[in-house]
Amino acid sequence: MSHFSKILIRPVVTEKMTALQEAENKYAFEVPVNINKIDIKKAVEEKFNVKVSKVAISNRKGKAKQMTVKSNGRTIRTDGFAKSKKRAIVTLIDGYNIDLFSI
Repeated sequence: MSHFSKILIRPVVTEKMTALQEAENKYAFEVPVNINKIDIKKAVEEKFNVKVSKVAISNRKGKAKQMTVKSNGRTIRTDGFAKSKKRAIVTLIDGYNIDLFSI
């Protein structure tokens, strides 16, 4: 059961995803960048005991960030990037659903 927690990091609960859950039976999960659609489908089907019809992937590149820190009267400016993320939008077959709040 621990490998599911490595594949499905957390569900994405936003206003838009809640509307898609109700209307089109779609659920979104944040997944590691190196996981493919087949592994995501197996993990969702085994963890939640549902049937998956489709898996869509969204790769999100990390944004450029700037940070300023003041230390002992000096100002230090650094540049960097936020972490890149990958989302999986899973479409379930009619008749199945996932209760994300009772996990």
